[in-house]
Amino acid sequence: MSVRSLIRSLLVAFLVVAAPLSQAAARGAPDSFADLADKLLPTVVSIATSQTLKPTGPQAGMPNIPPGSPLADLFKDFLAPQKAAPRHVTSLGTGFIIDPSGFIVTNNHVIEDAEHITATLNDGTVLPAKLIGRDEKTDLAVLKVTPKKPLPAAKFGDSDHARVGDWVIAIGNPFGLGSTVTAGIVSARNRDIQSGPYDEFIQTDAPINRGNSGGPLFDMDGNVVGVNSAIYSPSGGSVGIGFSIPSNLVRDVVAQLRQHGTLQRGWIGVRIQAVTSDLADGLGLPSATGALITDVTPKGPAAKAGMANGDVVLAFDGKAIVDSRVLPRVVADTPIGKTVPVDILRKGHKQTVRLTVLKLADDKPVHAPAPQKATPAPAKGKSKVSDLGLSLSAIDADARAQFKLPGNLQGVLVTEVTPDSPAAEKNFRPGDVIVQVSGQNVRTPADVSQHVETDAKAGKKIELMLVNRGGDLAYVAVKLG
Repeated sequence: MSVRSLIRSLLVAFLVVAAPLSQAAARGAPDSFADLADKLLPTVVSIATSQTLKPTGPQAGMPNIPPGSPLADLFKDFLAPQKAAPRHVTSLGTGFIIDPSGFIVTNNHVIEDAEHITATLNDGTVLPAKLIGRDEKTDLAVLKVTPKKPLPAAKFGDSDHARVGDWVIAIGNPFGLGSTVTAGIVSARNRDIQSGPYDEFIQTDAPINRGNSGGPLFDMDGNVVGVNSAIYSPSGGSVGIGFSIPSNLVRDVVAQLRQHGTLQRGWIGVRIQAVTSDLADGLGLPSATGALITDVTPKGPAAKAGMANGDVVLAFDGKAIVDSRVLPRVVADTPIGKTVPVDILRKGHKQTVRLTVLKLADDKPVHAPAPQKATPAPAKGKSKVSDLGLSLSAIDADARAQFKLPGNLQGVLVTEVTPDSPAAEKNFRPGDVIVQVSGQNVRTPADVSQHVETDAKAGKKIELMLVNRGGDLAYVAVKLG
């Protein structure tokens, strides 16, 4: 074979291999967003709300003036107490049409407490809007307008397919200016910004400002992949960190709001916490994965299935629970009345239980009681666990009264914490009650000392404790030695 023929053969082979690679490459930046914006702008509306705030009290009254002063009449005319008048407050946001008949999606915080709601279409038409349903936990709401003709509607895309680095555009009503298009990329996925129990936001650097709330985040195919809901901004304006509710969550919530006006979420009756690397060591897990159960509601679905404190949920209805944030979302989305398998890890052994999901009756967040101010406990019956830096005491009537402990709470009271000790590192404080050590109930300081000494001699590096603080149970992994 000649050199020319060899080069030609190698070139053909290279092109055959390179072609599939170029086809699989990510889509590049478009020359313009104009065609896409023209298509999508008519699906986005501006939302205006108004409400009347009742007066809280009279305006400032008369100053102290000596009797008979010539200024008395003047102050009486201008500074006498006046009856405060109601104030009318308006706010602006964004929404988008999801049905030609006039159904609109927006944020709950855009329309919350509103007495009157209007939607302004892209062509300037103003229509009164009726609230169909709203959900505080996901910050979503559905409105309905009655148009004279079918409206252009946006379509939901699959937010699971939105990859970090993909181009997206946001359309909204920033600062009440009207329809505005901005572009950027997906910066991150599954962000937890502590706004609710079901956080899994898409983060984007597409500029989002006040007034963009409730507006859509579109992919390059013109499908809605998110609903713009929040921004991180020290200044109040866009700094390139915006958050959108993923469309796969929005689609399910909207369907329920249209049908019921509210959300019907699954419930299994457990409290959970995240599994840290220290907790994983104490639980014998190969990695920090799953959701650790800290409390089980009596007679709830989990209790009836035999689940208990200390169990780690690894999978629910066939879905892997990679961390504690996943479990609440998976349970909430499970159909009411469905019996599902739950894979758990108990004392190092895997097992599967089955439970029937019930409806979450109270959809309001549960707030833990405010922690009591830490004060020194009575010296009676004190014992010190020097390895951990804890001074402990049995719970007697004086301790219950001083720390306002419930009468049915059993355990060992923390009275002092040595600075710079392993216990101080884990934020132990006087008033905490140690309920369990290594999965065993404790009632006296000697019980705690015995478990710690035994585990230390056995070579354990982490002591796992179940602690009650202000009525909330949580597992704490304390380093031994």
